[in-house]
Amino acid sequence: MKSNLFRRLSQWAKALKADIIALWFAYRDNRTPWYAKLWTALVVGYAFCPIDLIPDFIPILGYIDDVILLPVGVLVAIRLIPRDIMAASRNKAQVWLDEKRRKPKNWVAAVLVILLWIALFLSMLYVTLRYFDFV
Repeated sequence: MKSNLFRRLSQWAKALKADIIALWFAYRDNRTPWYAKLWTALVVGYAFCPIDLIPDFIPILGYIDDVILLPVGVLVAIRLIPRDIMAASRNKAQVWLDEKRRKPKNWVAAVLVILLWIALFLSMLYVTLRYFDFV
């Protein structure tokens, strides 16, 4: 039973990875509607970001983005993209994966995540200092 569950999870993870790469190709397709491109850019940008918004070392919460948020975002993006564009993008993604290319990295998203964490830290520091009348 454990091996069957592990096999199914492994297949699901591979399909998710392939769909994320397919979404990357769909985003770059000129025929993709603007609203689909906007959502897809957010999902793919986060998926390719080398830094998690919620770090994995935080118990339970650290995996919510990987297990819930990202798959839901991918599902919504796939539904927004016309079927013919998605089919062509999946073919391109399969070629990409067959060639064993690396997953692209999104350093812009990484910088945005770092800036968000810095802003959160500074906000918490400010509130703490005000609470203890240091400001």
